[in-house]
Amino acid sequence: MIKRFLILIMFVAATFLASGQQNTTVKIALLKYSGGGDWYANPTSLPNLIEFCNNTLNTNIYPEPATVEVGSPELFNYPLAHMTGHGNVVFSNRDVEMLRAYLMAGGFLHIDDNYGLDPYIRREMNKIFPDQEFVELPVSHPIYHQAFDFDKGLPKIHEHDNKPAQGFGLFFEERLVVFYSYECDLGDGWESYPVHKDPEHIRLLALKMGANIISYVFDREDNIIP
Repeated sequence: MIKRFLILIMFVAATFLASGQQNTTVKIALLKYSGGGDWYANPTSLPNLIEFCNNTLNTNIYPEPATVEVGSPELFNYPLAHMTGHGNVVFSNRDVEMLRAYLMAGGFLHIDDNYGLDPYIRREMNKIFPDQEFVELPVSHPIYHQAFDFDKGLPKIHEHDNKPAQGFGLFFEERLVVFYSYECDLGDGWESYPVHKDPEHIRLLALKMGANIISYVFDREDNIIP
């Protein structure tokens, strides 16, 4: 399965780049997990981010994200998975094995704390890579300098506990495989205006940072191929 996914992701990435990001349609996934947390939060966020990327970066991402359970082999069909929510997260043994294999094989996971997710996701991700802790990425990291420059790092979109926004990472063989946006709430910023009524400049900041994540996953060969 891992070998098949590596071949698939290498082909998709190569074609995506060679075509000028115009002729290859790829899908990204929303991760469905157990434990009671609202994995389905922010239903308009990913479609809006995809539309922004297709219009701004000239990508050709399928307009609607897929919904994939953590432990499903279907996860291997998507080079990027997005995870969000407010509450508890529980990964089964199968979930742990599948997600670890996915990330080691070239997959990428973006976790967006929608407020309240932090203690649970840290606990569960420690099952995936028990020898690692989340490390804060420096503002010089390429994920902040793709199509858009964020010289101060992760932008602050929604206020929660009067803490700065932070971007954390987990690595496999020196390759960033998990990006965790904390005290930021990018997904809320991606949502349609009537949901939170964020000012347009705040929504644009969130969408630009989301576009950087998309760009980082698809445009960097060393991020896709271990």
